[in-house]
Amino acid sequence: MRIGFIGLGAMGRPMAMNLANAGHALIVHDTDEEPVSILVQQGAIAADSAKQVGDEADIALACLPNLTAAEAVAIGEAGVVAGARAKAFVNLGTTGSAYSREVAERMANEGKSFLDAPISGGPPGAEAATLGIMCSGDRITFDNLKPALEVLSGKIVYLGEEPGAAQTMKLVNNIISFGNLSVALEAMTLGVKAGLDTEQMLTVINASSGRNSATETKIPNHVATRSFDYGGALYIIEKDLELWRREAESYETPMWLGNTIRMLFRECMKEVGRDADITEIAMTFERMAGIKIPKTR
Repeated sequence: MRIGFIGLGAMGRPMAMNLANAGHALIVHDTDEEPVSILVQQGAIAADSAKQVGDEADIALACLPNLTAAEAVAIGEAGVVAGARAKAFVNLGTTGSAYSREVAERMANEGKSFLDAPISGGPPGAEAATLGIMCSGDRITFDNLKPALEVLSGKIVYLGEEPGAAQTMKLVNNIISFGNLSVALEAMTLGVKAGLDTEQMLTVINASSGRNSATETKIPNHVATRSFDYGGALYIIEKDLELWRREAESYETPMWLGNTIRMLFRECMKEVGRDADITEIAMTFERMAGIKIPKTR
């Protein structure tokens, strides 16, 4: 089975590399020629458009940074939907459930299947092939693609055939993750200003009930080092938080904490820019408190 892979950014490039290294036949496309050339050196074939991927691959995977690109690649005039060969389209990005329902319908009209497979774990997880992948949509496509997904993942969960279910699940996970980072940094800012040692705080928290992914990895590896290089750009976080808002509104569920998190990240983007790393939100708390979390690693 020849796999098409569209979108070779911070997440897509290491995922495609892992597939190539595992021996999967790939045809790849990205607007940036550099990652394409790297994949070609690993045996992949380059395509000039999403449609060409659809013409030459059996199944097309896409990992795009925004809805505009995701829609164009899937159902645009030069998208996978217009390709002659691919019988299934798989969305690896975070796009919201409305996108999934629309794309699934358009693909079905052209005799193609649709599978949602949003990924979680950030660039470190993509590099290490330990991503969490939640899937919903066509079961046959999932079963056929599962061996390839296992190359990329530490855990795969199939949620059912309803298009969009995996997107809702991804947004549920994301708001928890963004909240964990925000609360942990706000709390640790208090600790630093009160004279507590950063490393001792992390030791206590990670042996106690406050432990979470932020205190285990993001803060020790990317804030305490002052490198701020987790790999998740704030413009991606902004997109995900807006999708979460739409999802919550569509289901008429509370948004008290989520909206506070959205406002916090917006404030951070004003200060450090949309291309800055998600962990640079620490600087917003530092400015508010008039302190600096010291480099300890």
